[in-house]
Amino acid sequence: MTVRPENRHQAALLRLLRDGERSRAELGDVVRLSRSKLAVEVDRLVALGLAEQSGLAASRGGRRSGLVRLSPRLRFVGIDVGATSIDVAVTGGDLEVLGTASEPCDVRQGPAAVLDRAMEMVAKLRAQGLAEEVHGVGVGVPGPVSFRDGVPVAPPIMPGWDRFPVREAVSQELGCPALVDNDVNIMALGELHAGLARQVADFLLIKIGTGVGCGIVVDGNIYRGVSGSAGDIGHIRVDDFGPACACGNTGCLEAYFGGAALARDALAAARGGQSPYLAERLETRETLTAADVGEAAAAGDAAAVRLVREGGRRVGLVLAGLVSFFNPGLVIIAGGVAGLGHTLLAEIRSVVYRRSLPLATGNLPIVLSELGGTAGVVGATRLISDHVFSVD
Repeated sequence: MTVRPENRHQAALLRLLRDGERSRAELGDVVRLSRSKLAVEVDRLVALGLAEQSGLAASRGGRRSGLVRLSPRLRFVGIDVGATSIDVAVTGGDLEVLGTASEPCDVRQGPAAVLDRAMEMVAKLRAQGLAEEVHGVGVGVPGPVSFRDGVPVAPPIMPGWDRFPVREAVSQELGCPALVDNDVNIMALGELHAGLARQVADFLLIKIGTGVGCGIVVDGNIYRGVSGSAGDIGHIRVDDFGPACACGNTGCLEAYFGGAALARDALAAARGGQSPYLAERLETRETLTAADVGEAAAAGDAAAVRLVREGGRRVGLVLAGLVSFFNPGLVIIAGGVAGLGHTLLAEIRSVVYRRSLPLATGNLPIVLSELGGTAGVVGATRLISDHVFSVD
């Protein structure tokens, strides 16, 4: 059973130590405890096996203060289930990644098969000596999640997952606390902890992958809405007469510019003679992907460039509304389709800066994620460490 802090002071100390070792004097300055009370709380964390002494700090003019750090035995696991892959990471208590694994996997195989695969990946990492014990696991899935219940709810691209007890299943398998959230939310937490948003309290993360979603961070915390569906922008309608979407409606943003939609349009361009590059690529394979479109666009293929710009325009139109409504300090574009790069980014920026009010966009960076595939797993460990390092 995972040991937890016993009070809010211990929880605050653990979250501070997650960012690196601190002297007792520094800890006392932040949590505003007397020297004697701080000593009691730190000594209790050491006794619980959550922290340890680590030498002496430089003198601040008197007796040197002792350094404190998280126990090096603490281990968290992050699992990022995507539509077509699984990423797993093991971290220390400071969320530094100790080992990762990634495998292709179709989420449509269902929860039993996909979670079994994820548990096998965790077991392989543990067998490498990375984690004798797991103190918490965070899981992200590519669909709407009831965060309170720890279950996906009617996820459009995840047949068989509706109301499956993901949190309970993973917790029982690994014998530790578990939390489950939408994959976009954990990516946003990853950016908050280790990415471009470390110094930004209010920002949006737009994930463009197989689907399209938005992680909303308000005052350093994920905003999930009343039931957990906040940020599901992929199903905002951009055209009443657009193509059918996996959610059952028509004209959704995701139906125009998710990974599946881009592959569909690439096939049409190749077969219709509009793109020599994509037509040549199709001769050697059964289908095309968003990555093929990116390579074609980089090579100057006019049809591919048009697909990227048109998709960026539609994303920009939706994002412009979000920016005017939310007034974020930063927008991060992430996900597999974001690998299309600066052609896509330039189009999104152009639309947002043109259509949103200057007060909202005057100091608004819109950037590509620099964390790549690690944002989700790091964010998943941030999610569960916030829970373990709390008294809720």
